[in-house]
Amino acid sequence: MDAEHPAEEDHRARSDFVREVVQRIRDDDVMPAALSTGTPRTIVQFWDDLHQLPADVGECIQSWRKLEARGFEFLLFDDDGARDFIARTLGPRYEEAYSKCYHPAMRSDYFRLCYIFIEGGCYLDADDVYHGSAIEHLFGDGRLRIHPLCYDISTNQMIPPSVFTEPGANASTWIFYFNNNPLLAVRGHPIVKRALARATEALERPASGELPEIQSTTGPGNLTKSVFDLATEHGDIVDTLLVLCGWEDVATSRWPLSYRRDRRNWRLSNQREYRG
Repeated sequence: MDAEHPAEEDHRARSDFVREVVQRIRDDDVMPAALSTGTPRTIVQFWDDLHQLPADVGECIQSWRKLEARGFEFLLFDDDGARDFIARTLGPRYEEAYSKCYHPAMRSDYFRLCYIFIEGGCYLDADDVYHGSAIEHLFGDGRLRIHPLCYDISTNQMIPPSVFTEPGANASTWIFYFNNNPLLAVRGHPIVKRALARATEALERPASGELPEIQSTTGPGNLTKSVFDLATEHGDIVDTLLVLCGWEDVATSRWPLSYRRDRRNWRLSNQREYRG
């Protein structure tokens, strides 16, 4: 291990851990008894200002409405609704942390952790399009279901799941991590609890002269590190999650969308003051 680059080594260790979890082959289906209860059939989404909801995003949201006829509850929050939920269920500390999320995508990241921790269910990004396949089986127990991703830093492109999920598939330029969309779990799940605590603590740190990086503070980086840290402390934590390698058959993020061309796209506003 290179002691001169501990952050880089830690980053690589997390990527290797995710790869092992994603590619592992198990003959058993181990599940903690505490998570045997089914996850609430609730679909939760967020858009900060529903009075200015882009039509193309509205179409994505509408694609999930057909699930209401199959017994799913559908909840759509805006900024005020999310803030009220956090204040009412978690209190002023978490409401203040939410207020420090300077971009709508960051508030979406933080809110989903709060909601799933308190109520359980399935959080989905507003730009995901539902393809209509059955999803009832994903709610059969309380394990955390998350989608893996793999990014190639040499080509600046995502690696298809059909490639990176194959046992042994790897490259020195690949970065494996867990997405925070979808986020599906029973209420009080230990990984969601850790991710919420970690994001809250990061938002509470004194300002260092620049805004915190979104991905690592509240997004997939935060979730990935939370899983990795818990697994380092408690190896059996991996039994509390299931990797959704086939999520693309259920839903995909629509490209292009109108908001991705301006500062509503977090990639164009990362660590920059945002004015909607």
